[in-house]
Amino acid sequence: MRLVSPSFEIINPPVREEVLRHLELCGRVCYKSEDKMTEDSASRMVRMLIERGHESPIEHFSVSVRVICDRGVSHEWVRHRIASYSQESTRYCNYSSAKFGSEIAFIRPYFAKEGEPLFEEWKQAMENAERSYFAMLGKGARPEDARSVLPNSLKTEFICTMNLREWRHFFRLRCAPAAHPAMREIAIPLQAAFHELLPELF
Repeated sequence: MRLVSPSFEIINPPVREEVLRHLELCGRVCYKSEDKMTEDSASRMVRMLIERGHESPIEHFSVSVRVICDRGVSHEWVRHRIASYSQESTRYCNYSSAKFGSEIAFIRPYFAKEGEPLFEEWKQAMENAERSYFAMLGKGARPEDARSVLPNSLKTEFICTMNLREWRHFFRLRCAPAAHPAMREIAIPLQAAFHELLPELF
């Protein structure tokens, strides 16, 4: 059994100037004001679009993120339907194989620290799940059948691609205080990374 922490990687980090220029052009088509484009007009134009709530032009640029989290969080994430997903498959991944280290990876719980009684209870449940999974494989089950004993804490990995408008919507929902703590554990630092790259939008 292996424990990992949730993480993310922006796999196609946007270049701010290029994105703003592209979005400016898309927005100016609506007003037929392309003649007003200058060397430094893009940032102002994009801010104006956001302030007016005219966000359809920012749909013309997408960003892809690789996410490592537990299966429970991934089930919430994929509810964002204006997106594309490619996710690690528990049907076709056999965790007894060498490429997985012949062990199952679980995401560290946000709600308990190692050594605490609550953590030890959780850890025992994960060890039991791993033991049952491998026992089922040993008795002839296929990975797609043995996965039925794997819990929400199972580590998963996926790539999510959304346009910039949908990322803004995602962050509004998933960074909010009412969002699940395990989701916020990833969403808040991811939003900070987007803000650093594209402050006009995030």
